[in-house]
Amino acid sequence: MTDTELARVAHEVRKGIVIGTHAAKSGHPGGSLSAADMLTYLYFEEMNVRPEEPRWEGRDRFVLSKGHAAPALYAVLAERGFFPKKDLEALRHIGSHLQGHPNMNDTPGVDMSTGSLGQGVSAAVGMALAAKHWGDAYRTYCLLGDGEIEEGQVWEAAMFAGNHGLDNLVLIVDHNGLQIDGTIEEVNSAMPIADKFRAFKFHVIELADGNDMAQVRAAFEAARAVDGMPVAIVAETVKGKGVSFMEGQVGWHGKAPNDEQFEQAMAELSKED
Repeated sequence: MTDTELARVAHEVRKGIVIGTHAAKSGHPGGSLSAADMLTYLYFEEMNVRPEEPRWEGRDRFVLSKGHAAPALYAVLAERGFFPKKDLEALRHIGSHLQGHPNMNDTPGVDMSTGSLGQGVSAAVGMALAAKHWGDAYRTYCLLGDGEIEEGQVWEAAMFAGNHGLDNLVLIVDHNGLQIDGTIEEVNSAMPIADKFRAFKFHVIELADGNDMAQVRAAFEAARAVDGMPVAIVAETVKGKGVSFMEGQVGWHGKAPNDEQFEQAMAELSKED
């Protein structure tokens, strides 16, 4: 797909995020919207997956370590054809297979159950190590939040990945600068992020605009060419990207749009069609 086509898909993913969180009357739209472009590129261009065969052994693996951004993962999985887009309206409903955090037992396309921050990256490292051990060709991708990397377990996992040269592992940090209680600088800054990953023996790619599809493509193409060490893509993004009143606003970390806000958000996103 071209960058323009991928950007259109990401646009539909953003609509899915808004639809899901509005229907649930809860959820995390801010960090879901910031990650929409990278998730779209992963599932429509980068990763080797089969929507009709979600558990295909040869598939590339993806772990949403910042599990609260499940609305974005669900929206992209629906757009890719893992399940009907209509299911997004059942986000967080009792009995739905789309719960507030990803559940690998219930949702087609989800490779790891996540939610406790910092733990998903350890699972991703384990998947990458298993592929090396068994001689499997699949690659593992893992998305983390910049607030999440304040968790010590992230760096224990990174230490292991770097020391074992897991060049089939790509970590992506959604660096939108905001977490539930404020800016990362106010809460517990993990800066400088890129230098930390370099110290843990990662090849680091600094992505200046993780909401620009051409730059996203260049970053993942560069990551695929790295040999002998894991990759960390540190992507600068905008929290709430695509919805004007959510952009850069920490209050939209974990709050759903009401009916009026839903109409405004969908109207804004429809202008891009």
